[in-house]
Amino acid sequence: MAYNSKDSYPRPDFVHGNHRWTPLNQGWSILFDDEDVGLKETWHINGVPDKVSITSTSNPGNAEAEADARKLAAFPELKEKGFQAPKTQAREHVKKPINVPFVFQTPASGVFDSGAHEVLWYERKVVDPRGKAEIDAGDRVIIRFGAVDYDVTIWAGGYPVGQHQGGHVPFDVDLTDALSNAWKTTGKGELDLVLRIRDSPHDLSQPRGKQYWAPQPESIFYTPSSGIWQPVWLEVVPAARIGDSSTGTVLKSNNISEGLLEARVAVLGRRAGHGYSVEIEGSLHGVSIAKKRENLPGDKDYVFINLGLSLSDQQKASAPPSLAQTAPYYDTDCWRGNLALWSPDYPILYDLSIRLYDSEGALVDEVKTYTGFRHIDWNRGDRTFRLNGKPLFQALVLDQGYWPDTGMTPPSPASLRADIEMSKNMGFNGCRKHQKVEDPAFLYWADKLGYLVWDEMANAYEFNEDYAERFGQEWLEAVKRDINHPSVVTWTPVNGIWAYPNLKDNVEQRNHIRSLYYMTKALDPTRPVNDNCGWEHVVTDLSTFHDYSDAPELSKTCATLDGILGKKLGGRDFFVGPLPLDGGTKHKDGAPVLCTEFGGVNIAPAKGSRQGGERDWGYTTASDPRDLLKRFEALLMAVVKGGHCCGFVYTQLSDIEQEVNGLYSFDRREKIPATEVRKIVDAAKRVYYDGLPKEA
Repeated sequence: MAYNSKDSYPRPDFVHGNHRWTPLNQGWSILFDDEDVGLKETWHINGVPDKVSITSTSNPGNAEAEADARKLAAFPELKEKGFQAPKTQAREHVKKPINVPFVFQTPASGVFDSGAHEVLWYERKVVDPRGKAEIDAGDRVIIRFGAVDYDVTIWAGGYPVGQHQGGHVPFDVDLTDALSNAWKTTGKGELDLVLRIRDSPHDLSQPRGKQYWAPQPESIFYTPSSGIWQPVWLEVVPAARIGDSSTGTVLKSNNISEGLLEARVAVLGRRAGHGYSVEIEGSLHGVSIAKKRENLPGDKDYVFINLGLSLSDQQKASAPPSLAQTAPYYDTDCWRGNLALWSPDYPILYDLSIRLYDSEGALVDEVKTYTGFRHIDWNRGDRTFRLNGKPLFQALVLDQGYWPDTGMTPPSPASLRADIEMSKNMGFNGCRKHQKVEDPAFLYWADKLGYLVWDEMANAYEFNEDYAERFGQEWLEAVKRDINHPSVVTWTPVNGIWAYPNLKDNVEQRNHIRSLYYMTKALDPTRPVNDNCGWEHVVTDLSTFHDYSDAPELSKTCATLDGILGKKLGGRDFFVGPLPLDGGTKHKDGAPVLCTEFGGVNIAPAKGSRQGGERDWGYTTASDPRDLLKRFEALLMAVVKGGHCCGFVYTQLSDIEQEVNGLYSFDRREKIPATEVRKIVDAAKRVYYDGLPKEA
């Protein structure tokens, strides 16, 4: 399978040229621990048994799960359909092989169990991949996890080696010392790796996004995803090495007026009293443009390097023909002087080599990565979102990242590229990744193909202290992971008051959203923050709203700014109002306005057809593909013709399980011709651009 290929490094955006790596997705087994006896019985020390007996006929926490699910009656998206907590008739669980990175709830995992299992144990053997020279050099062995949902503790050879909480973000564990111990005690560099994972099916303060907790998905909620769901790999690294964005390396390339890359390069594993230097070299289409080297300060584990990457006239003249073909020199959408720009139409990327040297000048580590120069501007006060100084209409599609047999994990890394290409074929220039921090390979392809992305966190459904701590930490990790991708143009921490049901009168909930906004701005002031997408904004750079009305009503709403800023679903306010101890907020005059959810039209099954299921639904229903195309056009024009919206997010790219309101089916077949959809999307863009004042 693609996830087991050594030809496809899981992080193509940040490749260490001198590191050896191997995929670690095969050879795993899983055992459900429904009564949570594994720690008591020391499975982490003595190994996971072949089976475990079950003394109770129902899963612990069923009453809690049912009670918590009923709380969601307050969410109009969820229709109560007689929730019943999952039960098991099994008298024992047997350890089974599992195909990683697919979760046990999916067919692709080879397990395909729809029961609620809160505690999971994964196990496999790990062999030291280093040769004698690498061991003598002090190279380290790191195991990297793309994402594990939700709370994982890891043992190697019976010793605890790591722990992580947060189901959508990556983490690493150093196995070197455990392997060294195995060499000493057994004479072999081999050990048992054991993971205990807890993913509560009923804790509503746990960030989970669209993952449902009942036996059968319904409404806007889908099959849950527990355990390892992104790639796992083993990597041999030098003791001192260049860190990625999650550990502090930031490549800021928004200064297009000076053509300046502002880099902060993190160094991991530096030894006290040892000197290092860092060099960055930038090139374009094989032409080396500039490089600069700086010493690592004695009191810091990072260094700042500013590197000018505008081409000289001589470099431009000596560039290969491919550069002018990719980025015509006469086109100001491609160039600011002699600086090549990134945009959806011209996704031009500079190749970067980041090198770490020791005090003797010997090369210790090297990373191959890239950057795209682009500047985002949303605050000129004319309701316009600009990219590289020019108005940009964002014709986005809602993309939730689910697949039929693999759930939240794409069938292969190529599936991520395919989804972007399908969206672009329909004329969309980007997506709002909804309630999911997608595999970073998706952002790699978005960078390469020219595709705008709104980054969004998976929300929870209950606000309390546990939620505030969990969510804040995981959102911080998500922003740091994705901060260097030019395709990411907006941060969206919260969707539609999920986990914040009392913003109308609760200052504590408002303050937590404020904390997310300001934390994000502190990390990255170069992108706008969409604080609470849809309604009840607390502090935001963009005025975003959701409206699933049919075209006539939506057109009436979008005809005036007052209509847009009026009451939303369930009588909710667009912005939170004043309270005795809180001043509330309001629309900033001239802030960009975007309709960030609308549409959601499904097609009614033909009379007598066996297609479709009783749970299938959409927000509105078309009679056939021709009617869907007609409704799609009417909805897009309803948003743009009023002249107040500078972008939209149409719901949605593809069907997902019972929510069958995609433009593509769940298995990615066109419901209506992509060429016809593209004509409508392009026409909507023209309406916007034709309505701009000439000075814009």
